[in-house]
Amino acid sequence: MPYQVTSATIGLSLAGIILWLIRRDHLHSRHALWWLLVALSVMILGIFPTLIDQLAIQLGINYPPTLVFILGMGMILLKVISIDIHQSDLERKMRRLAQRLAILEGEKNEEEMEKSIER
Repeated sequence: MPYQVTSATIGLSLAGIILWLIRRDHLHSRHALWWLLVALSVMILGIFPTLIDQLAIQLGINYPPTLVFILGMGMILLKVISIDIHQSDLERKMRRLAQRLAILEGEKNEEEMEKSIER
């Protein structure tokens, strides 16, 4: 029973920290949802450890703790892919903004040159 209480406490603490970070505007809500899901998973698997055993048996895994590591690695891979997609999107937007800025600066320079010629 003590490990269940420990896991539930860790999950609740993680959820509390995530909510605090959102409130302080240190963590965007888009990313916080992911971490709240992780906190919930830790709590559920800690409170009901037989869930992982039953799931491992259903999947044909002989040593159930291996499933925890497999699921953890899968979640990490999904998070890394999500971060890469987000970073690529930001880079694309930054490139487009730089191009628009260059166009605007070019137009401004052309207008200034036309004004100086007219004088």
